[in-house]
Amino acid sequence: MNINPYAWTDNGSRRTQYPAQVQIHICLQCHPLREEQFKPIIAENYYIRNHFWFELDHAQTSKLTSLLASLAVTPGSSIPENTTNWISVHKPLPVPKRRDEGFTAVNSLFQNQSSSKTNSMDASSLAGKDRPLQNQLDIKMVEQDHEDLLLKELQELAHNNESKNLPLRDCVDNSATVNDMCLEEKGPVEEQMHLGMKNDETPCTSSNCQYIIAQLVQGMEELKAFKREQMLKMCHLEQKLAVAEEQIQKLKDRCMMLESLSNPSMRDINNSGGSSFDDLDMDPTNTASNSFDDLDLDTSKSIYLVGGYDGESWLSSLDLYFPENDVLQSLKPMSTVRSYASTAKLNDEVYVFGGGSGNLWYDSVESYNPANDQWTLRPNLTEKKGSLGGATLKDKIFAIGGGNGLESFSSVEMLDFDVGRWIRTRSMLQKRFALAAVEFNSALYATGGFDGNDYLKSAERFDPREHCWTRIASMNTKRGCHSLVVLNEKLYALGGFDGNTMVQSTEVFDPRLDLWVEGEPMNKSRGYSAAAVVGETIYVMGGLRSDENILDTVEHFKEGQGWQENMTTAVRKRCFLSAVVL
Repeated sequence: MNINPYAWTDNGSRRTQYPAQVQIHICLQCHPLREEQFKPIIAENYYIRNHFWFELDHAQTSKLTSLLASLAVTPGSSIPENTTNWISVHKPLPVPKRRDEGFTAVNSLFQNQSSSKTNSMDASSLAGKDRPLQNQLDIKMVEQDHEDLLLKELQELAHNNESKNLPLRDCVDNSATVNDMCLEEKGPVEEQMHLGMKNDETPCTSSNCQYIIAQLVQGMEELKAFKREQMLKMCHLEQKLAVAEEQIQKLKDRCMMLESLSNPSMRDINNSGGSSFDDLDMDPTNTASNSFDDLDLDTSKSIYLVGGYDGESWLSSLDLYFPENDVLQSLKPMSTVRSYASTAKLNDEVYVFGGGSGNLWYDSVESYNPANDQWTLRPNLTEKKGSLGGATLKDKIFAIGGGNGLESFSSVEMLDFDVGRWIRTRSMLQKRFALAAVEFNSALYATGGFDGNDYLKSAERFDPREHCWTRIASMNTKRGCHSLVVLNEKLYALGGFDGNTMVQSTEVFDPRLDLWVEGEPMNKSRGYSAAAVVGETIYVMGGLRSDENILDTVEHFKEGQGWQENMTTAVRKRCFLSAVVL
């Protein structure tokens, strides 16, 4: 972004309306390819006769590169006229000359350094996406080499100008000031530098140079003071956050200890482990840790439960539920309370995006890494929304539909780590708030929801090769606030709200037949519940009944055995939550 904010304008006289620029490197000059030459390589990308999708896979890219290399321009030969024109059109316009040589050299140095800094910051931000929030400030250390380079070049510039009777040395002696200049926003400094962009190209006097550079140094001093103040504030806030998180964790551990005293399953844990609370030092951290270690729980058969509402407060909690043992392990909570959110898994991490609390909606995104029990902030969604669908497809996370309490959305956005942000992609055919979505066989499925007027039976599928949403068979029952899971290559739509009441019905979709059939109903009607598949079993946890009572039961389904309800002692009353299995 903003590699050259004055590029692509007439003589660089104003800021560009195209701030996003891409740096390229020409590896080889080649003759252009005719369509009959490259068409066989990208035949799968054609959606009509002469139109094709531009996205290439690695194999297509390799073949096109080899084909172009076979048509490389040999030294001394010329490129066809149309190619030459194409290259000249896409070259950035030259930056206008400055008033004097000394100032031109300084500005050129700033521009080159800004470009390097931009690339460094982009790389650092992407590399830092797997770091905890409190470690993000370490990224700035990567830029130290660029600061040293800038200082060295400015000193050389001062020495050269000294031989021309231009006393610039005083302006570069303060190395701390010059170093800090690299870390600050370059907008105000760059504005001052471009004030010198005039048609008059005569060299400036020594006094003019001194005045201009003195202004730059003064601006850098102000930026340095501002930076120091912000860093102190940031350190103070991080310290307070660390203390608060530690206190919260201690309280959660103590609550877990007290609950385990009255929880039969937890008493069994202590008995099986050959120890009791009387044998321990009553440290809640040691108590919880020893209890779970003694049980030897299998994390591959667990479900992550995220946020929600318990009837009294909105939750920021993250819990690991072991349904076979009916045990709930509390993990590090999210950075904020969150319900109506969506979850997805990618690279062994849990991603939570959107949602809200009450009438407040979020665009924030965060991910949890079980390896270090840490949350990391991720790029925000393009807009605030909740009750949306989420799924992972080909190493990219999709946020599907949703709404903000006033409007239902059909929009879909995708988190692409190559560019480090969410990107709008093809929208659904219908607006869907409180929908359910899932990935199956490299395609996305979206079912039901509320379009702003009524609850829906309809469903649609997104195929990335066709790059469009297409309708599939509609369900037999209108439903929103429901769950959608995949079991044995079939889609199960579970419960939800039909516009009048919460339903207990389920439906099963076979993609090969494009047909929904009625499934065995659950024991209780419920919506805004969480569902996940562990092994060959579907688990549905919590939710809301038609009388607005919050459920504290868990139902599970296995083919041939039907639905069975457990009176769990681990999962308490909870609705508007999300669930995901790693």
